Amino acid sequence: MTDWQPDADRAVLRERAALFATIREFFARRGVLEVDTPVLGRYGVTDPGIEPLMLAQPDDGAMAGPRFLQTSPEFAMKRLLAAGSGPIYQMGKVFRRGEVGVRHNPEFTLLEWYRPGFSLDALIEEVGDLVAACLGGVQWQQQSYRDLFLETLSIDPLSASDAELALLGRQLAENDEIELTRDGWLDLLMTHAIEPGLRERGAVAVVNYPASQAALARCEEVEGHWVARRFEFYIDGLELANGYDELLDSEELIARAARDNQQRESDGLEHRELDPRLVAAMNHRLPACSGVALGVDRLLMRRLTATSISGVMPFSWERA
Repeated sequence: MTDWQPDADRAVLRERAALFATIREFFARRGVLEVDTPVLGRYGVTDPGIEPLMLAQPDDGAMAGPRFLQTSPEFAMKRLLAAGSGPIYQMGKVFRRGEVGVRHNPEFTLLEWYRPGFSLDALIEEVGDLVAACLGGVQWQQQSYRDLFLETLSIDPLSASDAELALLGRQLAENDEIELTRDGWLDLLMTHAIEPGLRERGAVAVVNYPASQAALARCEEVEGHWVARRFEFYIDGLELANGYDELLDSEELIARAARDNQQRESDGLEHRELDPRLVAAMNHRLPACSGVALGVDRLLMRRLTATSISGVMPFSWERA
């Protein structure tokens, strides 16, 4: 018999709709404009840690060449910002290949917003306000990436050698055969040691990641070390949001994309061309701003104390 039934029952659908309404009301009160951008685009992201789903097109004129289901609306939203949109948000579907599990679904709902003139601290405050509006009475704290490593593992992630990180990582993974890059070891230590400890801390904004993990965030020197001006917002150990003090330098963007593609080649992944329209928009007038992407399905998981993302979606990947 064909399994046609949805994952979510009517009660979950009502909660999902109520959450959407709360989010839209929150931004309407603050004068942030809702926008929508294409789900299907010409360019994917260069980030070696994110793989898009692709739609192959025959050579038939205007539709020739591959199209990518977007992993984030970031590039298109930054083009709107450069054109003078002012503060904007978008809530809609995005797609990431290979991300399946209790916290991941290849198709999920992402809330992304940008605040021209906002500092990173102001944006973190707004994320906290939104989470409190959706979950009720949430108190959050801020801690640096470096301090969490020092407190939990007695190792400085910004100055430790690759060998020191590898030794600790292999001990935690109980596997002496693993070979990773420096950022790979840092990610392993984060997932195996730091994130479990965050489960006892409620809501936490982790700030000042290693500069090598900047993605599209600005970097600056803090206490003698270069760090990325970005944050991740956790609820009970569940990563909920990822925000940046946005990079404005197009030459640095091009350099980072080149490094991404070097890593992609090393990992056996396809080369990804950087979107030239994003570069042109940055060269035109991307305003100083902070931006953040928040997983709406994960927020609903926390609201309903669900243990799996499939339990808060009308149809999970397996039933789509």
